[in-house]
Amino acid sequence: MGKYINPFTDWGFKRLFGQEFSKPLLISFLNDLLVDELHVKDLTFRDKELLPPTKDQRGIICDVYCETDTGDRFIVEMQNRWQPNFLDRSICYACRSILDQVDKGRAEREDAYKFLPVYTICFMNYMPHTDEVSKFRTDIVLADKDTKAQVSNKLRFIYLALPLFEKKAEECVTDFEKWIYVLKHMEALSRMPFTAQKEIFKQLEDYADSHRLTKKEWEAYENSLWVVRDNMACMAAAEREAREKGHAEGHAEGRAKGRAEGMKQGRAEGMKQGRAEGRAEEKKAIAKQFLAMGLTVEQVAQGSGLSIEEVKGLQ
Repeated sequence: MGKYINPFTDWGFKRLFGQEFSKPLLISFLNDLLVDELHVKDLTFRDKELLPPTKDQRGIICDVYCETDTGDRFIVEMQNRWQPNFLDRSICYACRSILDQVDKGRAEREDAYKFLPVYTICFMNYMPHTDEVSKFRTDIVLADKDTKAQVSNKLRFIYLALPLFEKKAEECVTDFEKWIYVLKHMEALSRMPFTAQKEIFKQLEDYADSHRLTKKEWEAYENSLWVVRDNMACMAAAEREAREKGHAEGHAEGRAKGRAEGMKQGRAEGMKQGRAEGRAEEKKAIAKQFLAMGLTVEQVAQGSGLSIEEVKGLQ
């Protein structure tokens, strides 16, 4: 076991970002993530005993109610587990948070469909598929297609593909970059970087120190580690199976294409050979007619296109 816990286990993720005692960590992370946009002053977690509606929502911190220093409020959902159709699922979860706010019994009222904005923040601690995201941070808002102007702040999706973040510790300039570096490499670190530059990392070091866990906490964390390893193994097996299937289909397609090309080429060569043989027979027929007319061998060769040796062979 490393000195620090793996923050991308369900248990580790919720210890660092989903507990009342570690609330300052999440506030600091959100402010660095959304720097120059807003400043979170306080946040409230949903009841910890309330489980997600379905098993596939494990790894999600739902309904973190945030309040900014200007009095604005919004909801944050944080997700850290890969699932098939990851982007589609994250959209469904966000829409569920919106629907939960709608007063369905008062649909006729003007305020029935007023709801807080929902920010969905997803840690993608795996190499994303090409049809998902292609850069480290993908930030999605509701905007006009032509002008690119944001038309509503009610839905926001931020996808953080950690394998695509390649900066070294000394290359991290912003506080957000420092957060991402620490989270990505935490399990392999022997000491916590940036503690002299940002006070919150000292607190992060305390909560992430695996040596400070109680026996009960250690057992919960260890079980969570096994789940992560199983998920990674299943994901690797699925990707390997997909690659092998792709290779097999590619080979089959190649063989089929090769057979088709071979048949096509064979037909073309056959037609070409047939035309050549036909022209040769036509030349011989003409040469025979010339010979019957009493022309010399030289005259027949010149008139038919055959060589003198070929004409002599016809005599």
